[in-house]
Amino acid sequence: MYVGRFIIVGPETGAYRVSSRSFPNRKAVAREDTVTVGPTEDAPETDNPYISYNCARVVGDTAVIGNGSQVDPIAEKIELGYPARDALVECLLSLDYEKDDYDTPRIAGTIGEESYIGIVRRNALLVREVTEPTLVATYEKDAPESFDFEADDAESAASTAYDLDFEHPVCAVAVTRNGGNDGFDLAVENGN
Repeated sequence: MYVGRFIIVGPETGAYRVSSRSFPNRKAVAREDTVTVGPTEDAPETDNPYISYNCARVVGDTAVIGNGSQVDPIAEKIELGYPARDALVECLLSLDYEKDDYDTPRIAGTIGEESYIGIVRRNALLVREVTEPTLVATYEKDAPESFDFEADDAESAASTAYDLDFEHPVCAVAVTRNGGNDGFDLAVENGN
């Protein structure tokens, strides 16, 4: 089944996977408290604004993951003191779904004291508090649903997300809280 890009948010772990039929030549690159998705060196040139973006950011005691440019304003609002839920709702609502040929939904989640998952699609804005692993995807699974996802650390979470039985994996990213304290670990899986 092709579900497109998806996120899984659990109370202590978040994972994001790029799945793509149109732009498979991408990779995730981690640096300090941010992970960026962008084209590989051999990717064809494109002016598509939805190919490169920060997909994970850690700000204080909260991590943000998502499938596009909404990650940065969500993180910035959290840095300004907004509650995670409010930052998620406000940014998803204001940016709306992607204005591409598919009206691709924007998905995002937060991992912290309270964890949330959300999606804005052409016909809905849904944000849910997370108490167990929950998945939402851009296609087919476009409403938050419980999902069986177990990982002991960021590396295994990224690998597990990459290996899930959904079509066209490109790369995966994960963030986990360090033993429940305010620190986070980030990991990427580029399928190499």
